[in-house]
Amino acid sequence: QVQLVESGGGLVQPGGSLRLSCAASGSIFRINVMGWYRQAPGKQRELVSVITNGGSTNYADSVKGRSTISRDNAKNTVYLQMNNLKPEDTAVYYCNTRVATTRGVEVVYWGQGTQVTVSS
Repeated sequence: QVQLVESGGGLVQPGGSLRLSCAASGSIFRINVMGWYRQAPGKQRELVSVITNGGSTNYADSVKGRSTISRDNAKNTVYLQMNNLKPEDTAVYYCNTRVATTRGVEVVYWGQGTQVTVSS
């Protein structure tokens, strides 16, 4: 089993910044991908950004240019720096990781979510 601990959410004014962190622990052979998804009230969960073990990144168009994802492989931790936040960024942000097992299977894990609210 793998546990994901998220931190960094909160209330921020429009134009402000937040840094989300997610640390993975437990039975980890290799983490292939780490990233963030979000879900706003009444909407489907959507990808925000992901980063591979090799450092390749992908961003949703809605956050591109305003967000930076990074990863500390030694700490099994992923970070999401979000700048110039907008009210439409308000959502529960979920950490996601895809972990390779020694049997060659990839298992997906989700964090419990952290609330980000952008409001004046």
